[in-house]
Amino acid sequence: MNNPLSAEKLASFQQDGYLIERGLANTEIVASMNQIIDDSVRPALAPVEYEADVHYPGAPASKNAPGGQTPRRLLNAFARDVVFRDWARSAAVVSRLQQMLDCRHVMVSQNHHNCIMTKHPGFSSVTSWHQDIRYWSFDEPELVSVWLALGTEQPDNGGLLLIPGSHTLDLPRGRLDAGLFLRDDIAENRSLLDRAVSAELQAGDALFFHCRTFHAAGRNKTETVKKSLVYTYHDTLNRAIPETRSANHADIQVSE
Repeated sequence: MNNPLSAEKLASFQQDGYLIERGLANTEIVASMNQIIDDSVRPALAPVEYEADVHYPGAPASKNAPGGQTPRRLLNAFARDVVFRDWARSAAVVSRLQQMLDCRHVMVSQNHHNCIMTKHPGFSSVTSWHQDIRYWSFDEPELVSVWLALGTEQPDNGGLLLIPGSHTLDLPRGRLDAGLFLRDDIAENRSLLDRAVSAELQAGDALFFHCRTFHAAGRNKTETVKKSLVYTYHDTLNRAIPETRSANHADIQVSE
């Protein structure tokens, strides 16, 4: 097994629940992905999740409302083009995941993430603080998502915010609201939110983050669409629970 992560980087991931690897995708890959995405957004190439579908703060009230046809996610990224498949199973990605997940055989989920995230000016919504694993069903809560920035990502265009070390927390149910988002009206959570950091990224940077790491994102207040490619991975021995959304489509092994 190739070990591209130093002991210090691996320890950082284990401590913080995330790690940024700068320039992991080269400019040619980024340019190719951006072109394909631009061609798939206007008009939106199905399957698509629209901002109106999520009902998050700031989203259009319905698909018939102003901005109601604003795409939020282009789904099934793995099946859309070979450039997305090649990135998902690239040695640069898989070798790092083998270290983070402490396994040899890595699977990419076709049910969770597996999408191109777009955040458009004017009609983008807020994603409140949450852990991805609360919506997924696996034998073990040990999955890692890889978020590839295809342009600049920072707070003013809705870049990700994370709470370092939150992947180790086991919070009582009362600290989450009905939608399983972190409540912001109780003191225990406010002290946790004070620890939040911004994952500021440039095109080609990859953010690896644990499925239990709390994260959030604001609206895009710029004039440029923000685009990111996101996949979620797990050890082949960590199986999706049958008859759940996590098992709708077969996962794909991406390691040798």
